[in-house]
Amino acid sequence: MSGLRRVCVFCGSSTGHDPRHAAAAAAMGRALVAADLELVYGGGAVGLMGIVADAAMQAGGRVTGVIPRGLFRREVRHEAITELHETNSMHERKALMYELSDAFVAMPGGIGTMEELFETLTWAQIGLHAKPVGVLDVNGFYQPLLGFLQQMVAGGFVKPRHVDAIVAEQDPVRLLAALAAVAPSEDTHRVDPTRI
Repeated sequence: MSGLRRVCVFCGSSTGHDPRHAAAAAAMGRALVAADLELVYGGGAVGLMGIVADAAMQAGGRVTGVIPRGLFRREVRHEAITELHETNSMHERKALMYELSDAFVAMPGGIGTMEELFETLTWAQIGLHAKPVGVLDVNGFYQPLLGFLQQMVAGGFVKPRHVDAIVAEQDPVRLLAALAAVAPSEDTHRVDPTRI
């Protein structure tokens, strides 16, 4: 699939109240494997994080988790994935996730998911990477946020191209295909860890 090999998925460590979120996480895990893509994610075994990882593993895919050492209870770590990296801090965790990945997808989640999404968008805006960023807009979950971003554009705080670059789809297969279509060549979109 184009220059993509690994896709980083940001999502909740809980499942939320809407069962469609869990179903979408499982569908994303399967879609990654069907597209011959590896999953990079936060390394947890619970919530949407655990569901997307389990679905990818059950479909025969490769899953790499990145989790801060000692931050979470041991049972939260996913011990049944292909590879699990431990980092010394949240900052190191995100830097490694970004370096390992060729594209980013935000699924439904909470404050942590939003922070990861916005940091990824910020780094793209200031030129630290040119990797595609998308949101899986399950049941319109991201519509209020996308609308607020347009308000930032209208207010003159964000350039339209930075918001227009966000790929939003409700279906994981279509989202991955759209990300692949806008992904630059492998050599031009690695995060430079010395600049973050």
